[in-house]
Amino acid sequence: MTSNTKIRDEVLAELLAGYEKPDDLLGEGGILEQLTKALVERALGAELSHHLGYEKGNGRTQKRENQRNGYSQKRVITENGALDIEVPRDRAGTFEPQLVPKGERRLNGFDERIIALYARGMTVREIQAFVAEQYGVEVSPDLISTVTDGVLEEVKEWQTRPLERLYPVVIFDALRVKIRDEGVVRNKAVYLVLAMGRDGHKDVLGLWIEQTEGAKFWLRVMNELKNRGVEDILIAVVDGLKGFPEAITAVFPQTQVQTCIVHLLRNSLEFVGWKDYNAVIGALK
Repeated sequence: MTSNTKIRDEVLAELLAGYEKPDDLLGEGGILEQLTKALVERALGAELSHHLGYEKGNGRTQKRENQRNGYSQKRVITENGALDIEVPRDRAGTFEPQLVPKGERRLNGFDERIIALYARGMTVREIQAFVAEQYGVEVSPDLISTVTDGVLEEVKEWQTRPLERLYPVVIFDALRVKIRDEGVVRNKAVYLVLAMGRDGHKDVLGLWIEQTEGAKFWLRVMNELKNRGVEDILIAVVDGLKGFPEAITAVFPQTQVQTCIVHLLRNSLEFVGWKDYNAVIGALK
């Protein structure tokens, strides 16, 4: 990663969107906990690669003085609770993790600091200053590039991960978030696909940024979900966007499309006279 490289809006939105989700996405085993664990472990692996001077898997055919030596389990405390991670080791015992230092058990606001690296659209030099300020650790620009590249790869894997064949309920919606774009904080729409799995757990299938919402956009999303392994959706919950149901059934023809209950209530009030408005609202609630 060079100093002029910019983090894509899609990546920023996926990481920032966690602050806008319901509590069940931030609880134990939620998407934020899973992503935090993956980011920490990938960044630590990138640190060890930098320390050893070669990437994992590239040193098997050469005899080296120092090599990887498995992992050690470690529990660290974040603002969202305990997190169990695997810390990579080297045979010589000279590897000193900088993101999670030896003996460190408390990571104050770790998730926010990782997100800030992306949200600020920083250059490598700016990230170096941020890490020095927040963690009190001096790191080289080369190491910052190695760590952030490792994190980006993990995010990309999350974006393209295979999905379940069947989801009983999938909610298609949008939310507004503030994203720094070319040095300016803007309000942007992040389109969200939230699924209820057969085991009852909720899972964010994807996040997208689009200038305008339309049937063509959602048709592209449906095709992407299908390409990632989704074969059927029993119930799709949507708003009242024109052409939305047709976009869903074009890819998943047996899906039952259900208008969001909030939109149903709102639309039903259009047929109520103002004298009966309050009474009908109370009855609907």
